[in-house]
Amino acid sequence: MTLGVGGADAAQELARLADMTAGVEAISRDEFARRLTRAQALMQAQGIAAIYLNAGTSLYYFTGTPWYASERMVGAILPARGALEYIAPAFELATLEGFMEISGRVNTWHEDESPYVLFASVLQRLGIGSAMSNVRIGIDEATAFFIFDGLRQACPGVSFVDAKPVISGCRMFKSAAELALLQRAKDMTLAVHKAAARILRVGITTAEVEAFIHQAHKAVGAPKGSSFCIVLFGEDSAYPHGVKSPKALELNDMVLIDTGCRLQGYNSDITRTYVFGEPNERQRQLWQLEQAAQLAGFEAARIGASCASVDAAARSVLENAGFGPGYRVPGLPHRTGHGVGLDIHEWPYLVLNDDTPLAPGMCFSNEPMLCVPGEFGVRHEDHFYLTEDGPVWFTRPAHSIDDPFGYQA
Repeated sequence: MTLGVGGADAAQELARLADMTAGVEAISRDEFARRLTRAQALMQAQGIAAIYLNAGTSLYYFTGTPWYASERMVGAILPARGALEYIAPAFELATLEGFMEISGRVNTWHEDESPYVLFASVLQRLGIGSAMSNVRIGIDEATAFFIFDGLRQACPGVSFVDAKPVISGCRMFKSAAELALLQRAKDMTLAVHKAAARILRVGITTAEVEAFIHQAHKAVGAPKGSSFCIVLFGEDSAYPHGVKSPKALELNDMVLIDTGCRLQGYNSDITRTYVFGEPNERQRQLWQLEQAAQLAGFEAARIGASCASVDAAARSVLENAGFGPGYRVPGLPHRTGHGVGLDIHEWPYLVLNDDTPLAPGMCFSNEPMLCVPGEFGVRHEDHFYLTEDGPVWFTRPAHSIDDPFGYQA
């Protein structure tokens, strides 16, 4: 039997887990303020007069204000010079002010009024193009189309542009405080992975494992449990995001578990693949090949290299073994990795069409999955961040197919 897999029950494993969040520090108000200053410098350099930050992760990143996106427009207007202002329904004013880390004037609208006309009037008051012509306003890419459509109708003559160069130009570079939160979240999920492996038994369903992982994430200190969870057994593991009717576990099945949680909004996302039972030669061969691809991607992640080059390095390992080519299966059908932070998938991406140069502070998943439909799939997923000296793992890759969690390392 694979070391560390099976042999315990859920109650035993939950009892062994403990809160891992001691000493965690939230992002400071000073850091939120520095982010706004950085964004304004980028806006000035790019000729963007203001950006609209919609409710969601970008609003939180810059202001510390947690608010979910809905059918009502809630967000912030950040001018290239001057103070940030909010826009929100009047009945939400007191609640919004209670959540703010960065204070600012709140422009409110009643339910029978247009927030888009209000937005236009705020621009006028701020002196951002009195006639609103030849003015470039950046829009958060996560903004729903109905909000964008309302804004462009209320602001004729304004040139609305993608705010990604400003927003991602800040968010893709993680601070020491962000790296610490990401590290702790990933440590928590790795502990959950180890516990989940030990509860496996013949006949267990994916739903049972997912429910355990959710409770285990709560036990280690994630208030909302799992932020997502994918559990796949046997041939189902060849499909990256699962199947409609997942099978129960059988002896000698390949097991693929991909899960994560959030800590202070920052995401973990780790995948482990191993065999419940004794790996056969085919399982062993592809498991090791997949890890070689993951390690090749890591070695290629050097300062100044392109994101695309990391994907190419991992993909070439699989192609040289006869898989692919390109994104064809059997082989690696998706990108090698994604940026990670407040969003589980965020810019930039380790994919062949992303030429963004790697720089210190960037964080990525490294998961060049090998999919063989009709047989099984293998995905090793760990994350790394970039320093001046190159990549550093948040969590070490799986140790071996016989001892995936490195108990005898």
